[in-house]
Amino acid sequence: MYLGNEMLMAMPLALYAAWRVFSLFGSRVLKITWIIFFLALVAGYPVAESLSLGGGEGWAAAVVLLGYYALPLLLYLILAVLAIDLVIGGLRLTGVLTRATAASPRFKTIRLALSLALPALFVVYGAVNHRVLRAKEYRFEIARRSSAARELTIVFMADLHFRGMTSDRFLDDLVAKVNAQHPDIVLVGGDILEGDRRGEDTGRYERAFRRMTSKYGTYAVPGNHEGYARTTGGGFLERAGIRMLSDEAVPIDRAFTLIGRRDQRARSRTPVARLVAAAPSDLPIVLLVHRPSEFDEAVRSGVAIQLSGHTHDGQLFPANLITRREYPLSRGHLVKGGTHFFVTSGVQGWGPPVRTVGASEILVLRVALRDGL
Repeated sequence: MYLGNEMLMAMPLALYAAWRVFSLFGSRVLKITWIIFFLALVAGYPVAESLSLGGGEGWAAAVVLLGYYALPLLLYLILAVLAIDLVIGGLRLTGVLTRATAASPRFKTIRLALSLALPALFVVYGAVNHRVLRAKEYRFEIARRSSAARELTIVFMADLHFRGMTSDRFLDDLVAKVNAQHPDIVLVGGDILEGDRRGEDTGRYERAFRRMTSKYGTYAVPGNHEGYARTTGGGFLERAGIRMLSDEAVPIDRAFTLIGRRDQRARSRTPVARLVAAAPSDLPIVLLVHRPSEFDEAVRSGVAIQLSGHTHDGQLFPANLITRREYPLSRGHLVKGGTHFFVTSGVQGWGPPVRTVGASEILVLRVALRDGL
């Protein structure tokens, strides 16, 4: 189970939070109810992961959804209790809050309400934020070299994580937002399907991709989920009209060269410099790679634009603090040595349909190709 080790490591904090909330209830019935609720909260995510592997149909789909919501709710319960304890401890140390006041029934009620309401509010906000798909636009210039194009519109998306809980309305919204940009090309940075669901009907995802219109079509690279998914097999890519690039360079109608790299988990991987050397030398190079890494190599190789995903910008606070330390760019736009780097937080998140940091987004790149740059 993904995050199994992390959940075990966090269990002492979870038990501490449960005990602190337990101590704030006055009646025996409420204490027993809380114990049952907490046990369901802890079991929710493992149960959801187990059921989701079978596709999650009917009643199982509802249990999967509730189980996924349990994970961020447990996370923010822990954080809320710890934050409240720290604030109360600070007030006690400074003498602002007396021992008698802290022990009063009214104060305990307020403390209990905050301990339960804050996690719920975070999850509600995250669920809404996850559902609202945005189109983030960037306008910039690159060297034209010998390109026949003067302007390019690239729609870039990654980490779609399509699965049963992805609604038809969300798919329709995604298609509408892509087509509204009138893109020259649609690029997908990996993790198209959640990947490990058995018996899942991928037809509606295929139809969504086929409805996306662009001048040059849709290209993708494998992500880490493609490593154990059916995305690259069973005819999914062909039916969806997606061309998968795995360490190869493709000239796009004398406009630019598109290079697609394998994910770094692949057994073998061609260096960027070698891929660039094999590409036409007179066209701007767009590098599509799942994880935002090897920025210096892209700069040295003369890449004009590098597009990546994978980070989700952490998806759930405070995981974004980790991704921002682990990757040179967790989300957004960075110019380094003349190369434009873009990292998207993804169309959807992994697992829980909750996003408390980042945004569900597609990137719209309005590129002006200029002489003399």
